[in-house]
Amino acid sequence: MRVCVKLFAAVRDIAGDEKIELEVSGDADIAEVRAAMIAKWPSLEPYARFLNFAVNQTYATAITRVAADDEIACIPPVSGG
Repeated sequence: MRVCVKLFAAVRDIAGDEKIELEVSGDADIAEVRAAMIAKWPSLEPYARFLNFAVNQTYATAITRVAADDEIACIPPVSGG
């Protein structure tokens, strides 16, 4: 299935767009979405364990299942002061 992921901050800069489409299995979870992103953009690898995701505006875990019509957001770590 095809999913759309909204990107923010450094992840958006690496991908070069604010939204990406990924092909994942029909029973995909956030772990698979993360893996598909890293496969497409290997420079995301250093950020992989720090990336947070939300599905339909609710924070998700690695085992949260996704559907083609879900709103998925990838939220990188935030720093600053």
